[in-house]
Amino acid sequence: MLNFKMFLPVICLILILSPAISYADESAVPSKVVKVVKGKKYCTKGWECSTPSVYCCNLTISDYFQTYQFENLFSKRNSPVAHAVGFWDYESFIHAAALFQPLGFGTTGNKTAQMLELSAFLGHVGAKTSCGYGVATGGPLAWGLCYNKEMSPNSIYCDDYYKLTYPCAPGVSYHGRGALPLYWNYNYGPVGEGLKQDLLNHPEYIEQNATLAFQAAIYQWMKPQKKGLPSAHDAFVGNWKPNKNDTEAKRVPGFGTTMNLLYGDSVCGQGDIDSMNIIISHYLNYLDLLGVGREEAGPNEVLSCAEQKVFNPSYTPSTSS
Repeated sequence: MLNFKMFLPVICLILILSPAISYADESAVPSKVVKVVKGKKYCTKGWECSTPSVYCCNLTISDYFQTYQFENLFSKRNSPVAHAVGFWDYESFIHAAALFQPLGFGTTGNKTAQMLELSAFLGHVGAKTSCGYGVATGGPLAWGLCYNKEMSPNSIYCDDYYKLTYPCAPGVSYHGRGALPLYWNYNYGPVGEGLKQDLLNHPEYIEQNATLAFQAAIYQWMKPQKKGLPSAHDAFVGNWKPNKNDTEAKRVPGFGTTMNLLYGDSVCGQGDIDSMNIIISHYLNYLDLLGVGREEAGPNEVLSCAEQKVFNPSYTPSTSS
């Protein structure tokens, strides 16, 4: 019979040399800690949901969205002809999302609702960073995350109207960068403040760090673009309740209104135009690839913003060059 005591030194040595389990390790399964405060459950769950939140009592994003699914959605992003080869990856997205999961990003509702929001957000990302075209290998919807910045900007996107609040830094260009491309000093400024990054003086940080690039995109999704308006997140998950004016303007909770909030009349209120349909097509394709199915996207009046009156009609900012 084996004597257990003779193996103790070896066992102890193995335990000492073994690396500690990290929550960043996809194979690790963090335990959920539940606390009840005034009858309401608040949970934490490893590194993805380290801040106590009611949303962290639900699945976290890595519970239902894995590396292989990210690869399926963005299968051509590292093709030799892509413009941001090696930049975007699953780990950067998951670590960026961890900042917002306690706030409900991808953690609101049941599993289907969570996957719908993830598909909606990534549908915007895919459409806005795609270099796909009609006969592209893999199809035009396979080329999301091809870019991480605007390749040939024709402006530095500096609006002097905001010189007291978000003054343009000398020699700096505020052209499009990121997963939901940021433009203009008046957008880089507040997003930088929200993420505690000096993006006003260093907008190039976004094209140098994929986690920050995803964080800037999720921040735009979670934060209202203007006081008095819902965030794209709230409009999508149903936290926003339309008032009489919204109803008359044909604005309803769902994907269509997220386009209205993020892009205004460059996409919405223009009828059945390509710029809108491209975004919708990415969303529906991602629903299919994730196994949710495009039938879960809802009727056309929820999916589209073709007939919606926009929240913020556009104007032409002054441009410095």
